[in-house]
Amino acid sequence: MRMDNESTVSEFILLGLPIRAEDQGMYFALFLTMYLTTVLGNLLIILLIRLDSHLHNPMYFFLSHLAFTDISFSSVTAPKMLMNMLTHFQSISYAGCIFQVYFFAIFADLDSFLLTSMAYDRYVAICHPLHYSQTMSQSLCVLLVVVSWALSTVNALVHTLLLARLSHFRDNTIPHYFCDLSALLKLSSSDTTINELVILVLGNVVITLPFICILVSYGHIGVTILKTPSIKGICKALSTCGSHLCVVSLYYGAIIGLYFVPSSNNTNDKDAIVAVMYTVVTPMLNPFIYSLRNQDMKGALKHILSGRLCSQ
Repeated sequence: MRMDNESTVSEFILLGLPIRAEDQGMYFALFLTMYLTTVLGNLLIILLIRLDSHLHNPMYFFLSHLAFTDISFSSVTAPKMLMNMLTHFQSISYAGCIFQVYFFAIFADLDSFLLTSMAYDRYVAICHPLHYSQTMSQSLCVLLVVVSWALSTVNALVHTLLLARLSHFRDNTIPHYFCDLSALLKLSSSDTTINELVILVLGNVVITLPFICILVSYGHIGVTILKTPSIKGICKALSTCGSHLCVVSLYYGAIIGLYFVPSSNNTNDKDAIVAVMYTVVTPMLNPFIYSLRNQDMKGALKHILSGRLCSQ
C-alpha cells in the first residue's frame, strides 16, 4: 500500500519473517513451542525462587525479575507474530503499533539494567566477599530494581512520544514482524532528526553504558580470580558467573550483530532474523542456562518435587 507523502495512517502492515508460504505451518509450530517454553520456563524460575528459602538472596532476587522481564519482552512481539502466521492477517492498528514500541523499549532496557545489577552482585560477591551481606542489602537490591524500572519507563516514554508526533508516513508497510522503531522512522515523511539524536544519546545510556559496567565488573572479577591460589577457588568463582556470562553474551551478542555488524543487501531480512534471536531465542534459553548450569536451581527443583511426592 503506497501512500501520498502527506498521508496519515490508521494501521500498518507487518510483512513478518522472510519465510516461504509453504513453510509457514512448520515455523508457526516451532515459534509457538519456543514461546510456550519461554513462558513456562521463566515462570518455573520465579516459582522456585519464591518457594525455596535457600534462593532468597540478591542474585536470585535479580534473576526472578529477569525471568519476569523475559516473559514480558517475548510477549510483546511473539503472540502478534504467531497470530499473523496463523491467520495471514498482517495488519496492526496505529495505536497497537505505538503501544508495541513502548513496551518493547521498556523490557529491552530493563533486561540491560538487570543484567548490569547482576554483574555488580557477582563483582561484590567475588571481589569483596566479606562485605557482601552488608553491601548487597535488601534495600539496595530493591532500589536497583526500582531505578531500572524508572529509567526504562522514562526512556521508552520519550521514544514513544517523539514517535507519536510523526503523523505522516510515505508507506504503511513495515518490513518486520513487529513495530520496530527504526523501521517506523524510515517510513516517516516528517523530520526525524530529533528522534535519531535521542536514540543515539539514550541508546548509549541504556545499552552501551550498562554493557561497559558489565565489562568493568568482570574485569575486576577476572583479576581477582587470577589471584586465587587454589584451582577449587577458581572453579567455584567461575561457576557463580558462568550462567550470567552466557546470558550477557546472548543478549549483547544479538544487539552487536544487529547494530554494529556491517549490513548486507538483505538488511531488512537480517534485522528480522537477529531480532528473533533476542526477542524469542534468548528469553527461551535463559531458564535452561540457569537450571542446567546452576546447582542451587537444580537442588531447589529436586527439593520441591520430593516434597510434593512425599506429601502425596
